[in-house]
Amino acid sequence: MKPQKIKNLFLRQSYQDAWEEYEKSLTRKYFIHWDYVILTASNEEQADAYQAQIDARLDAGRLPKETTYRVLPDPDGKRVGSGGATFHVMKYLSEQGGGADFFRGKRILVIHSGGDSKRVPQYSACGKLFSPVPRELPDGRRSTLFDEFMIGMAGMPSRFREGMLVLSGDVLLLFNPLQIDFTFHGAAAISIKEDVDTGKDHGVFLGNAEGYVANFLHKQSEERLRKLGAVNEHGAVDLDTGAIMLDCDLLESLFSLIGEDGKIVPEKYDRFVNERARISFYGDFLYPLASESTFEQFLKEKPEGDFCPELLACRKEIWEALHPYSLKLLCLSPAQFIHFGTTHELLKLVTEDIDNYEFLDWKRQVLGVEESEGANACSNSYIEKHTEIAESSYIEDSYIYDGSEVGENCVISAVTLRGERIPADTVLHGLKQKDGRFVVRVYGVQDNPKVTLEDGGAFLNSTLPDFLGNVGMQPGDLWADAEGAHYLWTAKLYPVCDTIEEAVAAAVKLLAIADGTADEATRGWYAAAKRLSLQESFEQADVKEITAWQAKLGTRVRIARFLLMLEERKSIEEIRAVFGEQGVTTSQVEKLRAIAEKSDFSIRMRIYYYLSKMTVGQVSEDLENQCFRYLCDSLYEASIGKAPAEESYHITRDEVKVELPIRVNFGGGWSDTPPYCNEHGGTVLNAAAKLNGILPVIVTVKKMDKPCIALASTDSGAYDEFTDVKVLQSCRDPFDTYALHKAALLACGIVPLNREATLEELLEKLGGGLYLSTAVMGIPRGSGLGTSSILAGACVKAIFEYIGKEVTENELYTHVLCMEQLMSTGGGWQDQVGGLTGGIKLVSTKPGLMQNIEVQHLNIPEEALQELKDRFVLIYTGQRRLARNLLREVVGGYIGSNPNSLEVLYEIQQVAVLMKFELEKGNIDGFAELLDRHWELSRRLDGGSTNTCIDQIFLSCEDLLAARMICGAGGGGFLQAILKKGCTKEQLRERIHSVFQDSGVDVWDCALV
Repeated sequence: MKPQKIKNLFLRQSYQDAWEEYEKSLTRKYFIHWDYVILTASNEEQADAYQAQIDARLDAGRLPKETTYRVLPDPDGKRVGSGGATFHVMKYLSEQGGGADFFRGKRILVIHSGGDSKRVPQYSACGKLFSPVPRELPDGRRSTLFDEFMIGMAGMPSRFREGMLVLSGDVLLLFNPLQIDFTFHGAAAISIKEDVDTGKDHGVFLGNAEGYVANFLHKQSEERLRKLGAVNEHGAVDLDTGAIMLDCDLLESLFSLIGEDGKIVPEKYDRFVNERARISFYGDFLYPLASESTFEQFLKEKPEGDFCPELLACRKEIWEALHPYSLKLLCLSPAQFIHFGTTHELLKLVTEDIDNYEFLDWKRQVLGVEESEGANACSNSYIEKHTEIAESSYIEDSYIYDGSEVGENCVISAVTLRGERIPADTVLHGLKQKDGRFVVRVYGVQDNPKVTLEDGGAFLNSTLPDFLGNVGMQPGDLWADAEGAHYLWTAKLYPVCDTIEEAVAAAVKLLAIADGTADEATRGWYAAAKRLSLQESFEQADVKEITAWQAKLGTRVRIARFLLMLEERKSIEEIRAVFGEQGVTTSQVEKLRAIAEKSDFSIRMRIYYYLSKMTVGQVSEDLENQCFRYLCDSLYEASIGKAPAEESYHITRDEVKVELPIRVNFGGGWSDTPPYCNEHGGTVLNAAAKLNGILPVIVTVKKMDKPCIALASTDSGAYDEFTDVKVLQSCRDPFDTYALHKAALLACGIVPLNREATLEELLEKLGGGLYLSTAVMGIPRGSGLGTSSILAGACVKAIFEYIGKEVTENELYTHVLCMEQLMSTGGGWQDQVGGLTGGIKLVSTKPGLMQNIEVQHLNIPEEALQELKDRFVLIYTGQRRLARNLLREVVGGYIGSNPNSLEVLYEIQQVAVLMKFELEKGNIDGFAELLDRHWELSRRLDGGSTNTCIDQIFLSCEDLLAARMICGAGGGGFLQAILKKGCTKEQLRERIHSVFQDSGVDVWDCALV
């Protein structure tokens, strides 16, 4: 295995181990945590932004609550250097109590993150520490450098007893904490082995024979690094990662420079913490620790600010305090060093180099939505379909509308583009100001804000001098200080606008000025506009609005991803991940509900259903009910929902009696059930049958002289007379004895669905009172033989014959389906077709809300048909099933795009068609094999279709059966089977009686008709 692959595997495992440690740190009481995590910031606004981000993570339970988190801005708004900021951290810690030993027994993490980010200006305001990393965390959040620090360093506190770990906020370190052994006195530098080509652009440690740092080599040539012995035999150097561990002895020595007895001495503190001296942590604290450093060399080291007497005086005291200590060199390998240094480095990292970090689960798109099929690098952004975005460009925290064009190697950050064209190598960064207005900072990817006009500094594929010439301005028009250096960082280049859209338009005009294509009016507008520099727009930024915008856009993106995945029929488990571990929020639920109201049938019902599975409690139940209620209403409206209440109906016969058979389902069951059949069409093979020698479903309609509507259920002995129309309009109560009767009256238009009316008015139009009775003779409820829907079909058929309305079979089927929706029982169309149309038939539909049902009667050879009748048996289980609950579970599995449900629903239709083929070929054994296969598929679709009783029944007579299958949804009621050749129904009955005796399990007399 190649060394690089071994390294990647090790780091990937370390990455995963770090996440596990981090997860433990959130929940385990006795996990060893950081006592303090302290961030440094450049000013109060940046500190507030950092603290808001930390607080949000604490509220979400994504940071250990045992740790104290503090963000410390440079005091008094003055830049005091990273060393001054470290002294300021010590001041804070001393004020927390503990006397002179306040460092002792504490584990402290300090992240220096208070820079201006001049080389990555789009992160100046929010801070580079909270800039995004191209990784979606396992809990669904977009990662930032801060999150990576908290995750990667979660296991570090257990590696030492006390002290302070200091990190640089723009360097991501990947390593395994188990590699570290903090047995040292003074300080230790965490170094990693890197190729010399990387080392020459950074700091390198030169170690001595004892394993301590002998010298610092900063940005030295490869030749010099080799000459000094810093390069090993593998061409690697010890890279300075910016991670330094300080023990308590050294910390107390440092504190002695600014305080005594654990308390700050203001005069001493002010001497070291000020913007004149600008003490550097890395330049001023670490240099004295190198064994071969000298005081003379120390005084000449390049400072963080400028050389001045104050700095030299401070360095003398620092040398005396720290030179007695040494700096242990902790070399880690395998390990990874990722520097977020410049805009160009960032762009290269998230585009060109992103595949190199695939082993860390980094990817080009993190919480982004791109409607087109491109592969743009984007983070927390929405890119509409008709856009042209170069694959080498990076979009973050932005919305890109149709018609926009972004050229090669661009960075688009925190803006909204509405059809603008952005040329190659350009950065566009939107920033809201404290006064509520906006600035869009635009500069080149390769531009260095630290360069000056005098150096001919690069700006937007040109130079600052050329820009001044193009716009006809003088240096004094862009720089307030005419005498000082004219840095790009301080040039007043960017117009201040009232809206982000105006600010983007202003940026486009600035681009035209830069490339020399702007007209005179544009140049005049620019000269008159109020403008801010990169520095001023950063200092005046509304940093809290940055987080608010990211959160707002994040919600929009998550909702968009949810909807796109819904259209792609992703499963609930896949879509749940869109919202991460925190789940869908209340506001997101309400936004999606509003979207659902405007969506088409398929998307709307799925929004309700998916949300019901991603929420809990009453909200979940309400959403699921809303899904199935909407499904019922849609099917009703698509068929006869707006029909026949106002038609003139008159009694044409004094009495009508309809008798119908039961239905036996052979194949394809569930494919006839909405919404599957509406989206894919359905295919079912079933048969009509007599039970115990009779047609057991009976409905009678007759005229009554009394001014009422009388409803009766003969098999339950119920009879009631109704004079209140409103009572008859209510049929959704599953415990209402007359729910089916009422639904039939509504579906047939005898009683209006919504219109107010009196019974006197209805009966006058009808020509008399009406009696409607139903009976299912000798069949228990929950039989699985389709009796409810067949009874509904009998009601519709009888009522239409009673009033003399001629209807087709398809219209009968449709009215029954509408009755199902009115009663909210759901259900498909195969039951009513099975009972209303005799014989064995293949029933199919095409997709559509309105189902046009086609029936093909099978042409089975007479001998084979007789064989089928002889070998077909019905077995009653003695158990009643609950169709409504099963219906929701199975239909819900389909609506939720469960892959297993989708696969089974497709295959059972194939089985139904193959059954027709075998029966018409006269192959009953082939049909039996397919029936057995269907039984396997039914159990895959719904585990509740069988149970211990059903399994025991089939097992007890296994030697007699060639095939077995449930009737209807299963879970109880009747079972069907095909006997083996030579076996008889009487043999089966005797076997059942011997095993189950008087428990109700029995073979019933059933004849296919």
